Amino acid sequence: MDLLDRMLAHDTWTTRQLLLACADLPDSALDREFDIDHHTLRHTFVHMIRNMEVWTDLLCERAVRESVGDSIAELLERLSAISGEFANIARKIAREGRYDDCFLDTLDNPPRLKTFGGAIGHVITHNMHHRAQVMYIMEHVGIHHHIEGDLLTWESIAFGWGGGNLDH
Repeated sequence: MDLLDRMLAHDTWTTRQLLLACADLPDSALDREFDIDHHTLRHTFVHMIRNMEVWTDLLCERAVRESVGDSIAELLERLSAISGEFANIARKIAREGRYDDCFLDTLDNPPRLKTFGGAIGHVITHNMHHRAQVMYIMEHVGIHHHIEGDLLTWESIAFGWGGGNLDH
């Protein structure tokens, strides 16, 4: 498994695990506001998945889709759909050696050129940034036992190398 495949698989799996950990939370906990970026668990998860949808559409050089659904179940469905699509376009760009080629970010005003590699890296690092915020909010709504979200723990679980440590 190459580095891109590791990063893509880790990104999706980790976000999915955090969504699953929040599945039994009442709306009051999902929507409880904190003084941090997107303020709530729900808004942060929606932002992360919407970001993947938007960047996938931009990387595919097509119109940005409309998206709906902000329950945990709907977010899990959206994550499953978009993570596969994002991984496919990222792998295609890698296979074709197009990391340094540019596409037009039509959402910028005025539209600007961006590199395919930069956008792929942005999505993955953007999600990690927001997962840290999700974990902070989870702690404050009472979920203290959750994954740490690091790549090595994911790898140990994914490949059966010791199960990982879920206490961090």
